[in-house]
Amino acid sequence: MLIREATVADLATIMRHRRGMFYDMGFCDKAALDAMETTSAPFIKTGLEEGSYRAWLAEVNGAVVAGGALLIVGHPSAPNDPNPRRAWILNLYTEPEHRHRGYAKAIVETIIEWCRTQGFESVSLHASDAGRHLYEVLGFAPTNEMRLLLK
Repeated sequence: MLIREATVADLATIMRHRRGMFYDMGFCDKAALDAMETTSAPFIKTGLEEGSYRAWLAEVNGAVVAGGALLIVGHPSAPNDPNPRRAWILNLYTEPEHRHRGYAKAIVETIIEWCRTQGFESVSLHASDAGRHLYEVLGFAPTNEMRLLLK
């Protein structure tokens, strides 16, 4: 297995993985998935170009089998974290025929190490039911985040 950082040339793969991730979480409405792709692709492309969206891909025999990303956003610093940025892991996805072989774990470990080298105090994510165990094994813990749905 080779883990490499993604480039803009990998955008189609990143979008296929993002769509597959949402589909696996039960979002099966084709029109909604199409709309998500239409609005996400330019955002992700710009982020890849500017460095605010970073992604890593796992390859086996030259084929991409898994991927994951990190969104870096500006955020006011806090007393326990003077860094005015936050890091969010997202879009972790493994092709169905390659699951349970450690690819997702290796990608998350790569992202965590990258965050450490960049001076981040923490990294956050929203866990799907399928991914929760992996994140717990890697030391992630629930926080006090809350959400209000506006629609």
